[in-house]
Amino acid sequence: MPVLDREPSKDSGDGLPKLPLPSLKDTLEMYLRCMKHLLTEEQFDKTQNVVKQFGAPGGVGELLQSKLMERRENKANWVYNYWLNDMYLNNRLALPVNSSPAMVFPKQNFRAPIDSLRFAAHLISGVLEYKTLLDARALPVDYARGQLAGTPLCMEQYYRLFTSYRLPGPESDTLVAQESSVMPEPEHIIVACKNQFFVMDVVINFRRLNERDLLTQLEKIVKMAESEEERLPPIGLLTSDGRTEWAESRSVLMRESTNRDSLDMIERCLCLVCLDDSSGPELSDTTRAMLMLHGGGVAKNGGNRWYDKPMQFVIGADGCCGVVCEHSPFEGIVLVQCTEYLLKYMIGSPSKLVRAASVSELPAPRRLRWKCTPEVHKLLTSSADKLRRLVRNLDMNVHKFYDYGKEFIKKQKMSPDAYIQVALQLAFYRCHGRLVSTYESASIRRFQEGRVDNIRSATPEALAFVKAMTDGKLSTGDTEKMEMLRGAINAQTKYTILAITGMAIDNHLLGLREIAHEMKIDKPEIFKDEAYLISNQFILSTSQVPTTVEMFCCYGPVVPNGYGACYNPQSDHIIFSVSSFRESPQTCSAEFVKCLVQGLLDMRDLCRKCNSGSKPNEQGKAQTLDTHTQTETDWQNKTPQRRSDSTNSQPTIPQVLVKTPDQTNAEVQTQTSSQGEALKNGSKS
Repeated sequence: MPVLDREPSKDSGDGLPKLPLPSLKDTLEMYLRCMKHLLTEEQFDKTQNVVKQFGAPGGVGELLQSKLMERRENKANWVYNYWLNDMYLNNRLALPVNSSPAMVFPKQNFRAPIDSLRFAAHLISGVLEYKTLLDARALPVDYARGQLAGTPLCMEQYYRLFTSYRLPGPESDTLVAQESSVMPEPEHIIVACKNQFFVMDVVINFRRLNERDLLTQLEKIVKMAESEEERLPPIGLLTSDGRTEWAESRSVLMRESTNRDSLDMIERCLCLVCLDDSSGPELSDTTRAMLMLHGGGVAKNGGNRWYDKPMQFVIGADGCCGVVCEHSPFEGIVLVQCTEYLLKYMIGSPSKLVRAASVSELPAPRRLRWKCTPEVHKLLTSSADKLRRLVRNLDMNVHKFYDYGKEFIKKQKMSPDAYIQVALQLAFYRCHGRLVSTYESASIRRFQEGRVDNIRSATPEALAFVKAMTDGKLSTGDTEKMEMLRGAINAQTKYTILAITGMAIDNHLLGLREIAHEMKIDKPEIFKDEAYLISNQFILSTSQVPTTVEMFCCYGPVVPNGYGACYNPQSDHIIFSVSSFRESPQTCSAEFVKCLVQGLLDMRDLCRKCNSGSKPNEQGKAQTLDTHTQTETDWQNKTPQRRSDSTNSQPTIPQVLVKTPDQTNAEVQTQTSSQGEALKNGSKS
């Protein structure tokens, strides 16, 4: 199979412009501005000198910049390969929690075991329908809205949803792409059930299986999985380990031809469907989020996964459902669009479970076999222990904030995304008494092969505002605080526009660092400086993942002493998924959420007090700039349903709430932050 972790040919991207290369001077100035208030005076003085030296006329910076300009000429996207390796493929941490985000569906009401299989069959039908659109390249193009509205966006990420695979390597992973040969093999999915893996063909004799047939096959799989004497060890656990460890385990497995065949079937499948056992009585939002991220470890469904596949649909017998995604092939927006398509398909097309049995007898799905030596058993024990520790370590808190949503924020003539980002800065400051390097992913899909760059939300203006809001001396009046809030939101919006137009600093600095490495010159001082390390330790890793269907996204922190903060703004409420690690004495998710709620209420009260005095016309334009790249396309159901409808649905269709997409003012489209997003330099936590 061809490898995907290299740029496409020069003419790909259907006429989209190439990612621009910012000027060296602009990037270095912005770097200093972003870091000054996050460093001590002594650190900053040193950094200023290092930066000056790097950017000096005829210096190393100019040489590297000229090489990057050449690279831009010769590549479809000058940063893509550097970024993919740095963000994901070189990262050695385990995928669950650290890198792979999850979408959590509303809890389903499965009254009997057959209901969860009906749900699975219906979902697989939707996947096959969506795959048909992808194969025909018939997916409508996404267009940017608001700022630079009408700009077409790069669609390449969608075509990797069901055709790629992350292959572990000893030092770096490989993103592998499948291209069908002249005689493509029958398409199949892998069904995981009781830690066993089954091959389920979805095309037999050139005919796509209908829902009735899919259900029949799923029932056979469940029966086969229940057979005790046939049960094999939970090999999927190996994929939950660190990437280097998994690469080693995989090479041990590969010594046996039986294992090679099984690995090949998994690596070439469309996706995984994980039929999970019940996980226990308590299924709150927080519990479901944790179970989606790690399966509950070896004691629950942690072995019922294969983390290298981009899409794993999890369907729990107890109604705990969602999707876990391997993040390297695509961003969160693509995951959302695909998932929303599937859930709307399930609502819109009634379950086609015809009573009549299938015309012809279907061949039984087959169980994948594994030959397990004592060495493999030892590796499994080690992987299970590490996953157990990860499960204990994750401190997750999903909070639905019901006091207000994005409608209130827009009435203040402010961008909801920028407003929430400032609220996150206020929460962090309340908890820790300082601001830290913050990551907010911004889509650069306006450009060929565009993925993301970083919006650095810990701005000097945000610091001034959060200090004023937490200053017990009451020295700052409300009007002044309001001006500071508008200043912080303006600064956030301006940086957002820089990022989505390819003019932010993170990708540029990464490119300069990597091209120096390629040229085999000594690592420039700027990349060894303490400030650069601090700038890439993303203690706060944030991402807006808005949905029009009732579900939410979650992921883990990207450094051991950090927070993951994912949010989904709705018209009258905001869903926050906050994660941290229990092993860090510095962090606590519940405490962060408490400070976040207090900050959001304080900001609302401030807006109410000052509202009559604000000058919306002056601020309005810049602050409601819409940089959201999620677009509605023809196939999306735009019919709103009332909240109560979601509980009365039939068990065979997903209990979801579909909302009318807001077309007047969307927000910054940001993707799921992953572990890798923190890792622009050696901060591989």
